[in-house]
Amino acid sequence: MLKQVALIALMGMSASAMAGQWQVKVGGSVIAPTQDSDILGGAVTVEAKNEGAFTPSVEYFFNDNFSTELLLATPISHDVTARGAVNGGVKVKHLPPTLTAKYHFKNSTGFTPYVGVGVTAFIPWDEKTSGGLTDAKVKEDYGYAAQVGVNFQPADAKNWGVFFDVRYADLNPEVTVNQNVNFKLDIDPIIYTAGYSYKF
Repeated sequence: MLKQVALIALMGMSASAMAGQWQVKVGGSVIAPTQDSDILGGAVTVEAKNEGAFTPSVEYFFNDNFSTELLLATPISHDVTARGAVNGGVKVKHLPPTLTAKYHFKNSTGFTPYVGVGVTAFIPWDEKTSGGLTDAKVKEDYGYAAQVGVNFQPADAKNWGVFFDVRYADLNPEVTVNQNVNFKLDIDPIIYTAGYSYKF
């Protein structure tokens, strides 16, 4: 009897796994930092500028309601400016891989709202300075992410749709400029994304 129960359970798990679906999303994003940083006793204000990026992602649906999504953005070149007693800038390239667990509110319409929570990272690999900043080093940073959005699938569309979502990322990488000035770069961006989705 126990073997029969175990076999039925394994068959159920396998059927559930096979019932899952993959979805590819291709979109464009605007990364809008929400914070800035005061350094040197407030003598200098450092802030990251808004940037645009190509942001594909891959999503796996366990069922109609639950999925997990991995954001695979192309490298983002971020401009950071310093104003005050020292004027200059840093251009840093980085990757923002983000993994979220999502819940989809299925209904009888073509619009499916969703929410998600997860983790994100700021992975830099190249920094360039200008003006009064002679060198810069940006460290990796990790934080949480939140997401809300909607996917629309027209009635005559079998697999494709369009989507729009907004993410928040808690990111504050440590920066060293001019060899001995250390501070946290408060970015905490909101990311606005729109694009196409395709499920297969």
